[in-house]
Amino acid sequence: MTSDVRKLPTGFGRLWTAQTISSLGDGVTHAALPLLALTLTRDPMALAVVTAAGTLPWLLFGVLGGALVDRWDRRHTMWVADTARAVLLAIPAAAAMLDVLSIPLLAAVAFLLGLGGLFFDTAATAYLPDLLGRDPALLERANSRLRGAQTAMSGFAGPPAGSALLALGRAVPLLADAVSFALSALLVRTLPAMPRPVPEVRKSLLRQARAGASYVFRDRVLLGLALRPAVGNVAFLAVETVLALFAHDRLGIDTYGFGLLLTAEATGGLLGAGIASCLGRRLGTGAALTFTATVEGLAILGLAAAPNPYVAGLALAVCGAGMGATMVLAPSLRQAIVPAHLMGRVASTSRMLAMCAAPVGAFLGGWLATAYDIRTPLYAAAVLLLAMTAVTASMTSNRRVEAALRAAAPAGGPHHPAAKDLAQESAPDLL
Repeated sequence: MTSDVRKLPTGFGRLWTAQTISSLGDGVTHAALPLLALTLTRDPMALAVVTAAGTLPWLLFGVLGGALVDRWDRRHTMWVADTARAVLLAIPAAAAMLDVLSIPLLAAVAFLLGLGGLFFDTAATAYLPDLLGRDPALLERANSRLRGAQTAMSGFAGPPAGSALLALGRAVPLLADAVSFALSALLVRTLPAMPRPVPEVRKSLLRQARAGASYVFRDRVLLGLALRPAVGNVAFLAVETVLALFAHDRLGIDTYGFGLLLTAEATGGLLGAGIASCLGRRLGTGAALTFTATVEGLAILGLAAAPNPYVAGLALAVCGAGMGATMVLAPSLRQAIVPAHLMGRVASTSRMLAMCAAPVGAFLGGWLATAYDIRTPLYAAAVLLLAMTAVTASMTSNRRVEAALRAAAPAGGPHHPAAKDLAQESAPDLL
């Protein structure tokens, strides 16, 4: 029996449900926190502090957090992180009810929520391949479902729910997110236990973190997988920084229309997550990743040249589809080829590189729009994405991917035949 006909274990259903509930709460808070801040101040810098605070943990503690996750029990880490975030949200909720809410408090909460997210996301990324026996085909299916649910909950359902709940009271969306974290924690506690990572008792935490980072930079496939979101974030943040202004000034789109534009991108993301496994089977994982990256670059080029809102919406939907598929294929491949005891550090290193690139993209977009034209950041982003695709194509070619899967296969033991199956069934090396 090949891995293609294997069923996902029941434990995955509980993990999927937990992350879906948590993603809904994340979407609620993602909309509610900026709106709460807006009730306290109109100072753009103060609002930016609240927004930026949530990303700081990845920049400050990303690799160290991965090293800690590689020392700890992954299921326990997820449960504690969710429980801590549920308790944390009770503090600003109480402050809102007592009318003592402040910008510093919201910034601190955003920072601590981001820190909890760092540990939960890294532990969940490391736990999933253990749960699925490091089977590449099962990992693609699982990540497709996780990504689709996350997009639906945090992108579609959560933000409008957060805005609606805020109308009922400033504490309501915070309490709703706290409940989502509590439910997620309860579900995570029911997940099957997995063997703890092999301890590296002779190494300090800093040396372990450095070893995880160097593992990424020494491996051509992993480096290619890490460069895509890092360079991609520079490009996408350059676009995002000026997108509202571009939509208003060049496309004549009002506030409601801009919301529809973003919905088109999220819809494409759902579609891309759904067809990712099919693309991987037909083209081979390496060629599929190159194809989706090319699609993203061409879609941004189409957005820059869009003569009307309809073409712009279509371009964003196509870009979202490319991003959705990439965000299924790349993590699945990484989870299949990275040794279990390094999974947390490798995942957090890749995520940290992507997070560090985001401010660069935001600054680049603002500078290009100021110095030249509002379309310039979009054209620059398209060129950057296509150049990145050309550079990383050989790093993640089908041949390299298949070799990495074959090398990782013994680590999966008798429950990991899929690496051999996938290597045999992949399309010929197209790159």
